[in-house]
Amino acid sequence: MNQEFNITVLPGDGIGPEVIREAVKILKIVESKKNLKLNLTEAPVGGAGYEAAGHPLPEDTLKAAQSADAVLLGAVGGPQWEKIDFSLRPERALLGLRSNLGLFANLRPAKIFAPLADASTLKPEVVEGLDIMVVRELTGGIYFGEPRGVETLPDGTRKGVNTLVYTEPEIERIAKVAFDVAGKRDKNVCSVDKANVLECTGLWREVVTQTHEEYKDITLSHMYVDNCAMQLVRNPKQFDVIVTTNMFGDILSDQASMLTGSIGMLPSASLGGKTAMYEPIHGSAPDIAGKDIANPLATILSVGMMFKYSFNLEYVTTVLEKVVDDILGQGYRTKDILSDGGKEVGCAAMGDRVAEELEKQLG
Repeated sequence: MNQEFNITVLPGDGIGPEVIREAVKILKIVESKKNLKLNLTEAPVGGAGYEAAGHPLPEDTLKAAQSADAVLLGAVGGPQWEKIDFSLRPERALLGLRSNLGLFANLRPAKIFAPLADASTLKPEVVEGLDIMVVRELTGGIYFGEPRGVETLPDGTRKGVNTLVYTEPEIERIAKVAFDVAGKRDKNVCSVDKANVLECTGLWREVVTQTHEEYKDITLSHMYVDNCAMQLVRNPKQFDVIVTTNMFGDILSDQASMLTGSIGMLPSASLGGKTAMYEPIHGSAPDIAGKDIANPLATILSVGMMFKYSFNLEYVTTVLEKVVDDILGQGYRTKDILSDGGKEVGCAAMGDRVAEELEKQLG
């Protein structure tokens, strides 16, 4: 009997629909070649959700996500929604999906493909062989903490408040994810905090250290976030797995992405509940939307992570990563990773090249 999986596809805004279109090509090839049944359900989210139903995360979209085996998300946001109420902006859909699906662990690999070593802004010898996994806590911290908001003081001045909060169980569960991930890699975890200034991250360091006692085969180190930001530029290959808070992970994973040459190359997986969510870490890039120049490889590689973490078909992930490496090795480049001598292709053409090569390699 064929394996069957339900996937909710959320194209979103900007370049989201363009890169999702190429990722769906990959899903259909794997479905055909490996005798799977992939049921795809598309729904609006973000700005598209607001336009369709008056909310960035429409009720029907959330229900479709909750009932799926996995969610594939493009990107959300755009300047046309910047002046609407904060609670209805497209980005609120991301927080709603993460919270309602229980997605507390975000895995963001920063792995350089050999043909792109010269695309990084750092020297090739600094980044060659780079393979970092950032494990970001996703449903706690300053993005969710209460109290929050803007209030007017008695003297008429305004005060903005956001609260950094973490409980012991929240820290322990993300630490366990990091140690488990490291156990399948090089067995090194660096926990990043600001324990010398923030009491909340002092607790973070304490709980991560306690949790480490269950993982004697894993090496644990600690680093302040400012030093980590510097070390990612100075000596990035010292890192294997980085585990950190929601806000620090948001910033550091974007920084790490540029070590690889382009944010358009970085996939991600958000895990924790029954349904995981997969998305490129780049934004909606409204300035290039509709121009067929977006890089679809991050979204395609996110599909690869889906087969590994949601469907337990890691061999598909391995083949897909090899295909991307081969295509890059042949010189094909979207505009964001174009270098001297490269063959520039658009979003759709890059998707076609990956699809054709994947079909060959899957036999």
